[in-house]
Amino acid sequence: MEELTLTTPALLFSAVSLILLAYTNRFLSYAQLVRQLRDRYMENPTDITVAQIENLRKRLNLTRTMQGLGIASLFFCVVSMFLIYIGLQLLSAYVFGLALILLIASLGVSFREIQISTRSLEIYLGTMEKGKRNSSAHFRRAMF
Repeated sequence: MEELTLTTPALLFSAVSLILLAYTNRFLSYAQLVRQLRDRYMENPTDITVAQIENLRKRLNLTRTMQGLGIASLFFCVVSMFLIYIGLQLLSAYVFGLALILLIASLGVSFREIQISTRSLEIYLGTMEKGKRNSSAHFRRAMF
C-alpha cells in the first residue's frame, strides 16, 4: 500500500460533509411531515394515518442510523488526518479504512431508507388512484 497523505482523508472529509447535509435535509422534511401527520391524526384518526406514522417512525430511525454512521465516518476521517499529521502512518491507514467502512454502511442504510420511502409513496399513490377510480365511477353513475 502506498503511503497515506493528508489529501486522501481530506477528500473523504468533504464528501461525508455533503452527505450529512443531505441527511439533515431529509430529517428536517420528516420532522415537518410528522407535525402534519400528528395534526391529521388528532383531527381524524384513521388506519391509513396510523400506518403512515409507523412507516415514518421506521424511516426516522433509519435516518438517525445513517446520520450516526456518517458522523462516525467523519470523526474517524479527522482522526486519521491527525494520525498522519503526527506521523503514525500505519495506524492512520487502519483508522481511514474504518472511516470508509462506516461511510459504506451509512450509504447502505440510506439505500434501504430510500426503498422504504419509495414503497410508502407507491402505496399512497395507489390509494389516490383507487379513490380517483371510485369517485370517477360514482360520477359516471350520477351522470347516467
